[in-house]
Amino acid sequence: MTDDTESIFAHYQTIRVEHRGPLSWLVLNRPEKANALSNQLLDEFSDALQRLKTAGGAVIAIRGEGRGFSAGYDLDQVGKLTSAKDSVSDHERLQRNLDRYLAMWDHPKPIIAAVHGYCSAGATQMCVYADITVVADNARISEPTVPIGGGYIAPLWVPLVGPKRAKEFAFVPGNSIDGPTAVQWGWANHCVPASELVAIVEDLARRIATIAPEVLRIKKLSINRAAESMGFRNASNAAAQMDTLLHFSKPVVELKKWIEAVGLKHAIAHYRVAPTTPLTAATQDDRDD
Repeated sequence: MTDDTESIFAHYQTIRVEHRGPLSWLVLNRPEKANALSNQLLDEFSDALQRLKTAGGAVIAIRGEGRGFSAGYDLDQVGKLTSAKDSVSDHERLQRNLDRYLAMWDHPKPIIAAVHGYCSAGATQMCVYADITVVADNARISEPTVPIGGGYIAPLWVPLVGPKRAKEFAFVPGNSIDGPTAVQWGWANHCVPASELVAIVEDLARRIATIAPEVLRIKKLSINRAAESMGFRNASNAAAQMDTLLHFSKPVVELKKWIEAVGLKHAIAHYRVAPTTPLTAATQDDRDD
């Protein structure tokens, strides 16, 4: 990798780009904030993706610095709980986030998501648009705990896991799945030991890179077109619309006012329940009643 290639990625503050042979790592680098997706991080992420079209390795991989992949949208910025001023600006905000991830889908290079630890809410969207997802055995992939949205996360899972599992994931507040379940459901390709995640993804990238970039690009495009013929892009376009619709509904407006009154920590504690997978004794008892 030339010094010129290294220098074009050196100015980032919330991400880091590492070049290792045929692979360029895009590292979410806000570990003190659980790699929460801030406006700056998302801007830098989009800029790096654009530059990596013509620079870096033949394969891109994304991982998080520190204890987890990402806690999702930064609630102080991108994922504010307060109501937007109007539905138009709210829809534009939500669609802008999805457009950043669609750039992964449309990117000429294969993109691998390498997920360890926590991967929550908006961060799961990023993984949906990756071409391959490898999760560590300590991964926990989760919905937002406080139900102020409804059409933004799980609907994007439908092409991967099917409608019934997407509904199970969405209907329980803060629901989550572990790494093996993510593979069983079809959300991820492989679950591997956390200590080997980086090495395994780098080895996979080396094998992928034995194919000429031009061939890889067409392979990706052809498979994407098959997925889009089954509605993948339409589901993406509908997600922001559904979430905007719910954000201005009376129950959600009242819920946001309650959160402002009692505080986010109290609201999270109120809605925190056991996940549905794997089925716990508590949820089994509830089902049998």
